[in-house]
Amino acid sequence: MSGVEVTPLCDAVGPMGAAIRRPLAETFPGSHLPDEPWVLHFHCYLVRDAADRLTLVDTGIGGAGSPASSWAPVPGTLAGELAAAGVTPAEIGTVILTHLHSDHASGAVADGRPLFENARYVVQQADLDVVTGPVLDDVVTVIKAQLHIVEGDAEVAPGVHVRHTPGHTPGHQIARVGEVAMTGDLVLHPVQLDDPSLPYVYDDDQEAATRSRTEVLAGLRAERAILASAHFSEPFLRL
Repeated sequence: MSGVEVTPLCDAVGPMGAAIRRPLAETFPGSHLPDEPWVLHFHCYLVRDAADRLTLVDTGIGGAGSPASSWAPVPGTLAGELAAAGVTPAEIGTVILTHLHSDHASGAVADGRPLFENARYVVQQADLDVVTGPVLDDVVTVIKAQLHIVEGDAEVAPGVHVRHTPGHTPGHQIARVGEVAMTGDLVLHPVQLDDPSLPYVYDDDQEAATRSRTEVLAGLRAERAILASAHFSEPFLRL
């Protein structure tokens, strides 16, 4: 898509906290990865189109007391990353939450208020149907008036599409603009590029996640599209 810029924003880097940490070999059963901790990169993505409209894909882990604080390396640095890109939160018109896990949605709020005050927060109904706990209480309830609820595939901003890819969560979605696919937790580790059937221990439905991952990766490879992942060390990968 001509005139579109996609900028990666690194919110944090670090291992899972002790509450949910497992060796890589257990996190991705059957992968034969080494028996060592997994260091994650937490990427969000800023999309600027030719008309200067701004879309943010995922909002990171949030502040020191966010729902992600029990396991992720809080506080996240998303606000600083946006500032470095010359953007204020008020300028964001659309926020796409790939799913309602704490490391992707917690940065949507700050000090009990929506951080992106002028944005629509795009969420799949299937995730809203199952979200519970602090993410529901501290995130979804706060942004409720700004929710833009979708069911399935949709164009959510000019040239920006979401595709429903259930499995990691029931309402997991990826975002697509031009040749770039921002895939959330569809693919967690590069080993799943070599073998999309490898499960991730924290997928809600491992069979559905495998189907979504296999189908999407096949399509992206056929196009030689760019994968923009949430947790790889490098944000962009040409398939």
